[in-house]
Amino acid sequence: MSAYRDIQSTLVDSLFDVLEEMCEGAISVDEKARIVWINSKYLTLLGFDNEDDVLGQNIEQVIPESMLAHVVETGRPILLDIMHFNDRHFVVSRLPLHSDSGEVIGAVGFVLYDNLDYLKPLISKFEMLQQRLSNAEAKLAAERRTRYSIANIIGRSAHINDLKEKARAIARHTSPVLILGETGTGKELLAQSIHSASVRRHEPFVAVNVAAIPESLLEAEFFGVSPGAYTGADKRAALGKFALANGGTLFLDEIGDMPLQLQAKLLRVLEEQEFEPVGSNRVEKVDVRIIAATSQGLEEKVKQGGFRSDLYYRLNVLLLEVPPLRERLEDIKPLSEYFLETLASRSGEALKVIDRDGLAVLESHSWPGNVRELKNTLERACLMSTSESLSASGLRPFVPAGQGVAVSTVLPLEPGLSLPARIASIERQAISRALELTGGKKAPAARMLGISRSQLYDKIRDHRLSE
Repeated sequence: MSAYRDIQSTLVDSLFDVLEEMCEGAISVDEKARIVWINSKYLTLLGFDNEDDVLGQNIEQVIPESMLAHVVETGRPILLDIMHFNDRHFVVSRLPLHSDSGEVIGAVGFVLYDNLDYLKPLISKFEMLQQRLSNAEAKLAAERRTRYSIANIIGRSAHINDLKEKARAIARHTSPVLILGETGTGKELLAQSIHSASVRRHEPFVAVNVAAIPESLLEAEFFGVSPGAYTGADKRAALGKFALANGGTLFLDEIGDMPLQLQAKLLRVLEEQEFEPVGSNRVEKVDVRIIAATSQGLEEKVKQGGFRSDLYYRLNVLLLEVPPLRERLEDIKPLSEYFLETLASRSGEALKVIDRDGLAVLESHSWPGNVRELKNTLERACLMSTSESLSASGLRPFVPAGQGVAVSTVLPLEPGLSLPARIASIERQAISRALELTGGKKAPAARMLGISRSQLYDKIRDHRLSE
């Protein structure tokens, strides 16, 4: 056994001699981090003439940025580091020294290079990787930021003006929000607008369409998965949407499609602000504002047992209802102008405009797909049209027939009613219906009926509708 120890001691001594010879300097400290040895090359690097100038002193008094005291304290090596001394940088390695019983009795440090030029290839590669990581993180952060603000809500109707005011007021609070509206009305745009106007605007905005995720994956999607939670699971933890949205806003679109089992877990997060990842017993705290949206009648689903009443009332703290497009026909013009400008900017082609007859065609449609359907219709019309403007003839092929706003209903035949009287009755009913749909506004009602505003005023007077 003593022979093996002799060989080991010889190897250690030889290795130390080789390192000292190869390196630009070497130094050693005792268990109290006092300098007990320094070679001549290191003395020269540090600018000292004699080793007596440094022996016995604490290492940090001579080299303030030295980590040898830390190595003595922890017993752990620092294999590669960059140390600053005056106006120079050294590449150093630090190793603990142990007694035969295993106790730390000191540490030794080697200056591998006194010039960073030797490490330029390695540093360049590291900087390149760091830049790629920073770019990826910046791109991911950008994807989690909102693209829309309240100013992006297009419209001039009383409905939209009221909606904007409510959104601004709601943005000042942190309570859950429930947005109700038909498909295509812009519920996510409204959710983003609320987030961008809130104190959380600099934190993530994460959107999840509950209806688009298979039920078996919803829990993992929301709460994440701990490493090795099940057979085939990743060895690394997978973050869920709640963790990704921490500090910011989580938008749950089509919340009405959420399974009952997951509804109970969502309610717990709302109440306790904590959750457990799939396959984990660890509880994680989270600070997330919930904005939920649905095109379904949640109250009816609650009555039928398809949605938890406690979750419904917890979500329905601040309520917003987005009106369908057919109830705000005066918004069709500004919306169309915005979409046409966007299409022209994206395609690089000349801006197309809608004439009065074309606008009347759009305003006579009921738009069951709402704003999304209007946008798609205008895009198809622009792609197929060769003229500079979109007229009635250019738009009719792209507006589905049979879905117009009903402005007239043929009255039952009455004995003795003459043809002129019958026509007058139908006309009166059509005008009344148009005024009802436009909230009494004459200009959009006239466009819907395909007549001028002056003609509409004349007919209102003739039929005594002003009464």
